[in-house]
Amino acid sequence: MPVKKNVLENIKKIILVSSGKGGVGKSTVAAGLALSLAREGYSVGLLDADIFGPSVPTLFQLGDAGRPSGTDKNGKKMMLPFEKFGLKIMSIGFFVEPSQAVIWRGPMVTNVLRQLLTETDWGKLDFLIVDTPPGTGDVHITLMQEFYVSGAIVVTTPQKVALDDVHRAIGMLTDDAIGAPVLGIVENMAWFTPTKHPDEKYFLFGKGGGELLSKKYNVPLLAQIPMNEGISENCDSGRVAGMFDDKNIEQAFDQLASKVMTQKQSFKYIKN
Repeated sequence: MPVKKNVLENIKKIILVSSGKGGVGKSTVAAGLALSLAREGYSVGLLDADIFGPSVPTLFQLGDAGRPSGTDKNGKKMMLPFEKFGLKIMSIGFFVEPSQAVIWRGPMVTNVLRQLLTETDWGKLDFLIVDTPPGTGDVHITLMQEFYVSGAIVVTTPQKVALDDVHRAIGMLTDDAIGAPVLGIVENMAWFTPTKHPDEKYFLFGKGGGELLSKKYNVPLLAQIPMNEGISENCDSGRVAGMFDDKNIEQAFDQLASKVMTQKQSFKYIKN
């Protein structure tokens, strides 16, 4: 019997970006994917659902933006997302100070997530990219139990300690009760290439981890995203779009966006 879900009528596809552990560049991958899709002409939203460690305001230089403004829509109070580089952006980070610890139990996390999804005036979107927290927990369960998710991308780095955690993340995503289609693996920080020497590759964190996971779980290796000496500075200073100045990184994200654009819906649902 199909699973009954809430459907956000104006959003065609919700794509989760997840990881087994922190520190693998998941938020950067989510931002890069959203930017690449927008560059292709799609209407794209980016939801920072990493409740305890929101990174999107920093990536897009919106750390001092304050709270989103509100609007009335059909008699209901709605929040207006910030817009930058053609993206509609919402994050819990807009509601708490950067130094403020978010000390919430599961029910509070779930309620906030529902509000960010359903009380944001997204307009009509082709894609909503959701940056989820690392690991497995309440945010993932709520998203997959209560909303129609078109697919999930799992981000890893090549080293073994990252791969061990990815097994658990994929196990959650493929769970018979709450699972969502796994679109594939993204191997981030796959190698280091200096900007001035674009043909050189240095495998700082090992090699082949993404391919091993792809074969083990029979899911595609969507992209291998390299790093350079400037990507950290660009992201920390809010110039996340600057990473596309590196042609190798730009091509990797274009490849990832292409795979997401061509994925087919395979999850059955019933509208409430």
